[in-house]
Amino acid sequence: MNSLAMTTAHTFWMTNRRLKVLVKQPVFVVILLVQPAIWLFLFGNLFRRVVELPGFGATNYLDYIVPGVAVMTAVSSNMWAGMGVLEEIERGTMNRLLTTPVARSAIMNAMVVEQAFSTAVQVVAIILLGLLAGADYPGGVAGLTVLVVACLLLGVVFSALSNTLGMLVRQRETIIGINTLLLLPLTFLSSAFMAASLMPSWMRTIAEANPVNWALDAGRAAMAVDPDGGVAASRCGWLLALAVAMVVLSTRTFRAYQKSV
Repeated sequence: MNSLAMTTAHTFWMTNRRLKVLVKQPVFVVILLVQPAIWLFLFGNLFRRVVELPGFGATNYLDYIVPGVAVMTAVSSNMWAGMGVLEEIERGTMNRLLTTPVARSAIMNAMVVEQAFSTAVQVVAIILLGLLAGADYPGGVAGLTVLVVACLLLGVVFSALSNTLGMLVRQRETIIGINTLLLLPLTFLSSAFMAASLMPSWMRTIAEANPVNWALDAGRAAMAVDPDGGVAASRCGWLLALAVAMVVLSTRTFRAYQKSV
């Protein structure tokens, strides 16, 4: 078996192991599904009249906010992935895995895949809830698929980054502090809840370099009445490149951790 096939097989096994643990925590699974619903209907009702502002560009705020909630759910849920890494280090599970013949990259890849699975479930739940509440998706299945893919790529970016932080800082308080510091700026320096056309110019400039906004641009471009395939493809391409870079970073950080134990 070549190294790629071995890594793939080991990643599958490690992912299956982590998903079995996730399923055995029904309260956590319920929270995964309830939290997006709260965000969707809380923000959807709180800001529903902003569409009346001149230049907003949308007539139904529910249609506008579904991609926003989907993307922010992907960010917020994956930013805590490093806590799982830290827990495995503290329990000694990580060190025990290092004594097995499992591929080292598979250990980190499985964490990212597990988070991607959870993200996909949450995003699909948001889409279905929006549909039940009366949201319109003119881009059809293709547009929704692009939104899900963009959310998954964004989730991989923050999951891999969080795993890296977990191995570097090894302190819960530090991870919590960094996540708290990043979440609000990432949210409000994007078009998640407010149209970019109504932002101050300096905020629009920052939003253009914000990966959260790339996912939003991709999803909304694909879900529009007249889908813009060029924008959707380019933003997904940027997210893919960043996701690959973050996964490589987390893998290299794990190798450094392995040498330290």
